[in-house]
Parts: sequence; structure tokens; C-alpha cells
Amino acid sequence: MRTAITRPLTAAGSLLVIIGALLPWATFVLNDGPYPDKATLEFFDAPFGLSSFRLYLEILGLAGIVFTFVPIRDRIRVLKAVGWAALGVALINTLFIAGDGGGLGAITMADGAPAFGGIVAVVGGILLVRGAYWLPAEPPIVLRPKLPWWAEWLILLVAFVALLFLITETLTAGGHSGVSDPYIGPLFLSYLCATGGLMGVLWAFGVTKWISDMSERHRIFSIAVLVLCALAVPFTSVGNDYWMTITANIGVYAATAIGLNIVVGLAGLLDLGYVAFMGIGAFVAANLSGAIASEFGIRLPFLLAAICAGVVAGIFGAVVGSPTLRVRGDYLAIVTLAFGEIFVRTSQNNIGGLTGGSNAIPNIPDLSLFGAQFSDSLTIGGVQLPAGVLYYLLTVLLVALVMLVFGNLKNSRIGRAWIAIREDEDVARAMGVKTGKLKILAFMTGATLAGVAGAVFAHKLATASYDSFQFNQSVTLLASVILGGMGTIPGAVLGAALLFVLPEELRQFSDYRLMFFGLALVFIMRFRPQGLVADRHRRAELAGENESGESLDDTALKAPVAVGATKEAGA
Repeated sequence: MRTAITRPLTAAGSLLVIIGALLPWATFVLNDGPYPDKATLEFFDAPFGLSSFRLYLEILGLAGIVFTFVPIRDRIRVLKAVGWAALGVALINTLFIAGDGGGLGAITMADGAPAFGGIVAVVGGILLVRGAYWLPAEPPIVLRPKLPWWAEWLILLVAFVALLFLITETLTAGGHSGVSDPYIGPLFLSYLCATGGLMGVLWAFGVTKWISDMSERHRIFSIAVLVLCALAVPFTSVGNDYWMTITANIGVYAATAIGLNIVVGLAGLLDLGYVAFMGIGAFVAANLSGAIASEFGIRLPFLLAAICAGVVAGIFGAVVGSPTLRVRGDYLAIVTLAFGEIFVRTSQNNIGGLTGGSNAIPNIPDLSLFGAQFSDSLTIGGVQLPAGVLYYLLTVLLVALVMLVFGNLKNSRIGRAWIAIREDEDVARAMGVKTGKLKILAFMTGATLAGVAGAVFAHKLATASYDSFQFNQSVTLLASVILGGMGTIPGAVLGAALLFVLPEELRQFSDYRLMFFGLALVFIMRFRPQGLVADRHRRAELAGENESGESLDDTALKAPVAVGATKEAGA
């Protein structure tokens, strides 16, 4: 019975989404800006009568109709992605207009003028999602064509450039800088939902897995293109002083999160005081920077100061790692938490005059390169780049360095030994793995990388203060690793980016900002418990998948449809 009504249900839901996008959404004009261009907009006042979030709804509704009637495999996953994206966009903007207009009167009737666009779109999204879940399960689409190397390089280049465009447009909420725009929150969430729907459709068609496998075959080329895309960010719509500051901070915390990924993601050691190592690196670099308030009164070149900061932080990491020989699990978490609190309290009390106490160590000299100050703007080829762009480029190099260290360690004998300790320490010891020394090495390596990141952070902020290294920063870093995907490099970077971008984009929600932020994290971990970019072993543990990456539920169905695949020998 359900199968018989699924197509009419999804088609009706898609049609209602389109109709809702064309109807007025509010009984008043919100403003003359981008949200929406005019709330009482009727037909033909703009291209297709729409712009902003209403254009997303029209596109999603049309996609729902197309995927309902065009014969494709795995229709259920495709329509799920389209339906949830449409429902999210409609619901977010309907609730915001109702709240901004003072209640339901903003989205119903006023002076006899109906404004049911939001309600109709929400109902259509619900019908579309409900119909998608009633579709019969089908084997997933698996793309496996192997093309010539030059064709795969071209595809990777296009894919990464498109990814850069999506990221920068998402950060600016669909093309708006949003720094002072009071409607940036709903715009950002609408664009995020639409982008999520697009990525969900690509995933359902097997495109994301295909490109991921392709990037693994051409790892060096992929890394080079990603670095070039990162260097091109200042030339995009994100290239302003506000976003340069945000992205530089993301780079520092992403590098620190990758270091924590060694401790938590590879070795499986829960560290709740990891930000203390970053603080140690910051204070060491501050004392060697020539700042007036520094204890030593000397100024070393930044590269040498960063190395010293990493070495000192690594020594403290080995000291903290020593108790791990006797404790594990929750007890280890308490030990690391205690170390983090000890660091904060001692730095607050200015022990030995090295931390500046409550006054911190201010006025750290700005970095310079060939006479150019890192905090100043820069002109390249007639293009005026924002202030602080050199600090952003420095963080890109820092992240690239930490990624190189992490990647080599993960694929080495030491990395495999850490993974064995994470999976089962007793079995690893029985197999001859020297668990004690390797756990201390994990702490020391992660602390060294955090110390170098702290040195960059101190020079960027021009001050080293214990307020920047509180317990909540440790929790944020740990959440970045778990949210992004433990044991993966892209996961740590993506997790750090989300945890620092989402609060900034949701700032316009005022008192409800942290509530929406927390709900977003809950939903992400509910539907992706293995992380946004899952490691193969973690994906198998938490998602019930086998080593080939295919879910066990799918293997109960017919064999997946392989597009462009050739028969293996003996298959």
C-alpha cells in the first residue's frame, strides 16, 4: 500500500514546495536587503519571481519532481537528501519570519492578503520526506570507472575548486558578507541546508566516494591542489578583515586539533587538558619574542622561538604522559584535566614571572617578512588583500606541516601500534607492542605540535593570556576531533572549522545562538556518530560497515550497481 502512494506523495510534496516558494511569505516588508528582497514578493518581480532562500526551494522542488519520475537507482537516498534540505530551508525561514514579525500574524493574513508561502513549503517538505522513507530499499550506486591520469587530475581540480566555492559562499551566507546584516543567521542556515542537500544527492549517486577514491590514488596531487585552494581564499568573497581573522584562528585550532588527533584518534588516550600544551608554547614564544613584559628580554627569530616552544611543550607532554602507564579511560581523563587546571592556575598566579599573571604578556612584536608586517594588508598584482593575510598564509603552512607529520605517523609502524593500543591495549601488549613508551610518545608528539601552534597563536594575537587556554578550549578541540572524525586529517580540520564558524554565523540569533549551536552538534552526532569524515575502522565500528566501506545492510540486498566497472579476475 505504501509503495503505491510513494510517487504521488513525493510528487505532491515537491509541487507544494514549488508553490510555497512562489507565494508571499510575510504580510509586511522586512527590509530592502537580501532577506528576502521584498517579503511580499509576487510573481515575476525577480528572475523566476524568486531570490535568496526561495530560489533554493524552487530548485529543490524541481529536483524532487525530476527524481520522482526519472528512473534512477537508490531513489530513496536521493529524495531523502532533497526532502530534508527543502524542509530545513522552509522551516527555518518560516519560524524566523514569524518571530521577527511578532507572531503567526506575520505568516498568515493581514488586510485580507494571504501569506501562506512558508506554511505550504513546510507541508510540502514533510510530504516529500515522508514519501522518500516509504520507498523500497535499493542497492546503492557505486561509481568505479578508472580514467586516464590526466582526466582524473582534471576532475579532482574541478571538484576541489567547486568545494572552495561552496565553502566560501557558505561562510558568507550565499554571497553576503554578513558582518552587520541582521538576517545573516537564517540566510546562512538556508544556504547550509541547500548545500547539504546537494552533497547528499552527490553522495547518493556515488560521486563523493568516487572522488574520494580518486584523490587517494593521486594523493600528492590532491594535497597540492588543496593547498593552492587554501592560498586562494583571500582572493574570494571571504577576503575581508573579518573573515581573515576567523580563518586564521581556524587554521591555528585546526593544527592543534590534528595534534590532539594523534593522542585521541590514533592512540585512544582521552586528554581533557590538551590546550595547556598550546598555552605552554604560547608563553614560551612570548618570552622569547622580545616583548617588554617578557622575563628574558631577548628576541629570537620566530622560527627558532617556535621550535623552542614545541620542544618545551613536548617535554611537558612526556611528563604528563608518564602517569598513563598506570591509568587509562576515565582515570586518564581526570589526570589530564588536573594538568590543564594546574596550568591555568599557575599561569594566572604568574609563577616565576613567566606568564605575566592577570596582566598576561602583551605587546608581542608583530612578525615581519621582507619588511612587510604580518598584521598589515598586502597588495598583490593590483589586488588589495585584507589585513592579517600573512598570518592566514602562515597558518596554512602550519596546517600543511602538521598534516604531513600526522599522515606519515599514521601510516608508519608507530601509527599502527597506536591504533592497536586504541583498539585493545591488553592484546597489543600481548603481541609485543611496547604500550608504555608509545603512549608517552603519543603525548609528547601531540604536545609538540600544539606548542608550535601556540607560538603562532601568541604572535597573531600579540598577547599571551591564560584566558585563551581555559578548559572550554580543550573541550572544543576534543569536540573538533570527535565531530570531524577521529583518526582522520580532513576530519580534524572540518571539525575545527565548524566549531568556530557556526557560533560566528549564528551570532545574530542572540540568546538562542548557543542553543541552535548545541542542537546542530546533537543532530550531526546522531546521524554521523563516526564523524563527518570517518576513518575506515571507526566507520566499521559505529555504522555497521565492512572493510570495503559498504554497509552490512546493503550487502543483504543485491550487489551494488557498479557504473563503469570491469569484472575482476576470478569474480
